[in-house]
Amino acid sequence: MRILDYRALRVYQEAFEAALSVHEVSAGFPVVERFGLTDQIRRASRSVCANLAEAWRRRRSSKHFVSKLSDSDAEAAEVGVWLDFALRFGYMSVEQHAKLNRIYDGVNRQLTVMIRFPEQWIITDR
Repeated sequence: MRILDYRALRVYQEAFEAALSVHEVSAGFPVVERFGLTDQIRRASRSVCANLAEAWRRRRSSKHFVSKLSDSDAEAAEVGVWLDFALRFGYMSVEQHAKLNRIYDGVNRQLTVMIRFPEQWIITDR
């Protein structure tokens, strides 16, 4: 199957759905966290998706493509840190934490494969 749009990438779809879940879970965080943990975890989760979209549009250059994928990978790892804080502070359940961690671990694995083998995604002039 030929993928014509970043929205068709499984990794994008999983990251997008995870970002929606992060938004829902973080809605229950205390008001005192509004400009701290809530903002940080939401921003990082959305950034995974945004960087994937940017990477998709930079497929004419392997270097630029991999750079944006690396940014997405780093943001996904950052979400994991915020999830750990949210769990430790008691803002989310162990189950919610485990589910989101599994999803973001999968996102990181998929991005790692794309970073290691960018040639199958790069646009050539042939």
